[in-house]
Amino acid sequence: MNDQINTSEVFSFKEKVAYSSNGIVSKKIIRKQSGDVSLFAFDKAQELSEHSAPYDALVQVLEGKARIIIGGTEYTVSSGESVIMPANIPHAVKAIVAFKMLLTMIKD
Repeated sequence: MNDQINTSEVFSFKEKVAYSSNGIVSKKIIRKQSGDVSLFAFDKAQELSEHSAPYDALVQVLEGKARIIIGGTEYTVSSGESVIMPANIPHAVKAIVAFKMLLTMIKD
């Protein structure tokens, strides 16, 4: 797997981040003042505890299935599905099975 992503390169997001046994791997794809795009790979049952962010965040599930809790409401999101986590609302992410997601956060 190539850790570097070059501009003007055709690639698959799923191939740009690998699972880690009993862990979570994150990788910044784009980091700009206006926002970030990050890849995540969660092993089964791994989770990000409840937190909030000052900006809306778009989650796109690339592979697998996750449970995402937003403001106390639970959503199950599978490969090919997406959900927007609104700014300043507590949210958490837990892998039901190993899963990969693309997270896009656009700042004001």
